[in-house]
Amino acid sequence: VQLQASGGGLVQAGGSLRLSCAASGRTFSRAMGWFRQAPGKELEFVAAINWNGGSTYYADSAKGRSTIFRDNGKNTVYLQMNSLKPEDTAVYYCAADQLQFRLPTSKNEYAYWGQGTQVTVSS
Repeated sequence: VQLQASGGGLVQAGGSLRLSCAASGRTFSRAMGWFRQAPGKELEFVAAINWNGGSTYYADSAKGRSTIFRDNGKNTVYLQMNSLKPEDTAVYYCAADQLQFRLPTSKNEYAYWGQGTQVTVSS
């Protein structure tokens, strides 16, 4: 499984971005997650979606402002982020679960990682 994240950029506070994660290999049966790492901070969970999109889970920081969804036909998972804040500035990573048909939120459960895409929110 290989993952390619894209869609990051520089945006003003209050703006929106849609991140994409294109996957190659068998990901249709795996949960997909988004994580982020701000400078000087640990990698933290943002959102996750189960294999068929029927279940999602969000970190408190993302609830109400972000939506994770997937298109298995395109092998792509998305993270729509609205009402962005300067504290959302980070490198965002997509990841695929090491196992199938579940919905983990711990980074330790994800075996496959994309290269990251930078999101910078200016105040």
